[in-house]
Amino acid sequence: MIFVTGGSGLVGSFLIPALVARGLAVRALYREQIPAIEAAAAVEWVEGDVRDSALLKTVLEGVSHVFHCAGLVSYAPQDEEALLQVNVEGTAAVVDACLERPGLRLCQVSSVAALGGASMETEEAPPSATPQVLDEQSKWDLGAAHGAYATSKYLAELEVWRGISEGLSAIMVNPSVILGPADWTRSSTRLFRYAWEQHYFYTPGSLNVVDVRDVVDMMLHLTLDSHASGERYVLNGGTLPLQEFLSQAAACFGKKPPTIAVPDWAAETIWRLEHIRAILTGARPLITKDTARAGRRRTTYRADKVKRATGKSFRPLQETIEWCCSELASNELAK
Repeated sequence: MIFVTGGSGLVGSFLIPALVARGLAVRALYREQIPAIEAAAAVEWVEGDVRDSALLKTVLEGVSHVFHCAGLVSYAPQDEEALLQVNVEGTAAVVDACLERPGLRLCQVSSVAALGGASMETEEAPPSATPQVLDEQSKWDLGAAHGAYATSKYLAELEVWRGISEGLSAIMVNPSVILGPADWTRSSTRLFRYAWEQHYFYTPGSLNVVDVRDVVDMMLHLTLDSHASGERYVLNGGTLPLQEFLSQAAACFGKKPPTIAVPDWAAETIWRLEHIRAILTGARPLITKDTARAGRRRTTYRADKVKRATGKSFRPLQETIEWCCSELASNELAK
């Protein structure tokens, strides 16, 4: 029996059908409404909150493996408390429940954001600056200013390390921006929607991305086909400039690509104005300090470790982009 949290998210919505296809019994947690995903009828759904310790202890009865995919991705200042509640408290509750089931194995979906990196206070990143290369051995700089999302994922990993120190068999995966054809009003899929809507502007900088199918394949191998524990694995399919990504997506959609680069000073002005607007109106900012500055940091993530551990490689980025665009366009035109 496999237990999955976050079944309605991008990773969960592809992980659950893959588990069912393996002939495994799946129990999954949901909130409010059972997600409309492939193989949903074959799943034993349990309604509840990932922070509900009593519920988790009950639903883990008879479970051999847990995939903890539930998490909040947000860069809005209003969500700082929610990030701690969902990502940190939720992971702590899952770890505690797993510890009460000797022999149970956990896979936690973390993020490359938990690896640390440049301070969020850095406004300028010269194009000539040497790219920062991070991997599983990168150390979190306690003295640097990190965004609320990155901090929540780092603290969540500490909860897993705590569980490992107490005897839990667990691994963590650290994916970069995960690409897949999902609800394009949420998370990374909004990048495709931006290309579909033919906006004129883009910000200079790069994206580190990975195909959701590769994420799921590697999670399955590392968790079900391996006995490694106390390890984390970077999952990153490659890096490309944001303009190139949007241009490829626009070409797949038959749309016009963005052509006007937003200068750094403009991005810095916009996020400050958006912050004021959010405070005055209660609305969510369209751009935040974190998102305005993230693309300007020339950071790449090395995924050699997971390739060695699984013997698997990542799909070419162009193939991933074309697959996502084809599926998203079909869904949009079918409405």
